[in-house]
Amino acid sequence: MEKLSLSLIFASFLCFLVSCDGSESPQFTVVYSEFDFEVRLYNESSWMSAPVRGISFEKATREGFHRIFQYIEGGNLNSSKIRMTTPVLTSIVPEAGPLHSSAYVVRFYLPAEIQTTPPVPLPELNLQLDARGHMCVAVRKFSGFARDGNIVKEAEKLAVSLSRSPWANSTMTQSKDSYSIAQYDSPFRLIGRLNEVWVDVAGSARNGCGFSRVRVSTY
Repeated sequence: MEKLSLSLIFASFLCFLVSCDGSESPQFTVVYSEFDFEVRLYNESSWMSAPVRGISFEKATREGFHRIFQYIEGGNLNSSKIRMTTPVLTSIVPEAGPLHSSAYVVRFYLPAEIQTTPPVPLPELNLQLDARGHMCVAVRKFSGFARDGNIVKEAEKLAVSLSRSPWANSTMTQSKDSYSIAQYDSPFRLIGRLNEVWVDVAGSARNGCGFSRVRVSTY
């Protein structure tokens, strides 16, 4: 019964989250683009994160957003409701779980009006504010549903693309996350779905992520 309840809350939340056209997302510019991936420079941003240990990607995303859902529905010291944003971002942290298994961090991008002073989550939700500086991120888009069975393959395809690019051997070795999966669509949307693999790469805002030809994204 509890498992069903978690699934229904997660599905309802995502349905509302991504059915609203024009949902706010973190801002970025595209600094490099090929047919199968691009490199983005993300602005500074704040996220509310839910660490989850010892389960699969799909279960981690459900469990993490069950806690975040409570936070945005008023589970904070202000009892404030917080509007939805995209994407749902689940980061895979290798060998951080029991017996060297993977752990996960599920992240919710905070809307602009509370980026600097977000409501404090209730302690029992075990959520953490994640203030991120400018980020250089390699991104590969893929369709369908993001599942345990396909996210690793998509991450491997991005790694191959990067190995043939100016960012060969330039992934961020000091990053805690191996890679992240960004999900933009409701589970009830069956076609035209958008997911992304994110991998941090070396570079900075000052040098345009190590590439000089910067174009502003219209995404």
